[in-house]
Amino acid sequence: MRKLSTRRRHRFAGLAVLLLGLVVVGGLYATFAPKSAVAEETSARDIEAGRDLYLISCASCHGKNAEGITTKAGGNYGPSLIGVGAAAVDFQVGTGRMPMALTGPQAPRKEPALDEEETRQVAAYIASLGPGPAIPEAEYLDWKAASADEIREGGEFFRTNCTACHNSVGAGGALPNGRYAPTLKGVSAKHLYEAMQTGPQQMPVFSDDVITPEDKRNVIAYVKTLHNQPQYGGFAGGGVGPVAEGLFTFLVGIGILTIFAVWIGAHGARVKKGRE
Repeated sequence: MRKLSTRRRHRFAGLAVLLLGLVVVGGLYATFAPKSAVAEETSARDIEAGRDLYLISCASCHGKNAEGITTKAGGNYGPSLIGVGAAAVDFQVGTGRMPMALTGPQAPRKEPALDEEETRQVAAYIASLGPGPAIPEAEYLDWKAASADEIREGGEFFRTNCTACHNSVGAGGALPNGRYAPTLKGVSAKHLYEAMQTGPQQMPVFSDDVITPEDKRNVIAYVKTLHNQPQYGGFAGGGVGPVAEGLFTFLVGIGILTIFAVWIGAHGARVKKGRE
């Protein structure tokens, strides 16, 4: 014991402990460093691939460096994409709105021109140009995990802020200057979240400072629950509002009554008596 204690107090004991610590730290770094290097290499590869896709599909409108293209009249032929973030690209390209097939007041949803991997690569390239909203995490898209109270809260927010354009059941509606609020039926949870986060076209931006990610999930849960519930009353008429429903009632209901009235008038007792 005395011999061991003497060695511990040796003048090189501190140096030995330091060297041992460096060896341990170096070993841990050597173990985990390759994974980080691979991740960075993959990210750089995605950005490079995204830039190539961008130059082919987007640069003609948004410029070679995503700086935007200004028309001779002073407007934007294609706005700048610097700082819009990956979420905006994922929404616009993932829903097929971009690239636009035809120039118009609003880009309609259509079949995407790029697949999911290509969309992710273009989003990675645009995100590398400047900070912006990121693609939402999976935990905020799991709307089925929302409780009944959370769905109710999401419904309250939706009816307060969204029904003016999207209708009380998310069926969509017309807006001025040839624009419209699209239907929300069939839209994925990720794209619903990204629409609130980025405010595409005429839609206002609901950033995380305005609506928390949890509240966004509650809104999505309400919309999805609304569209998945059965129509207990039978034919719902599309839920497009009282004007269309009133027109449907007039054409079908009043029309049937009018036909019966004409038939009764043509086959009534007085008509038969007159013919005799």
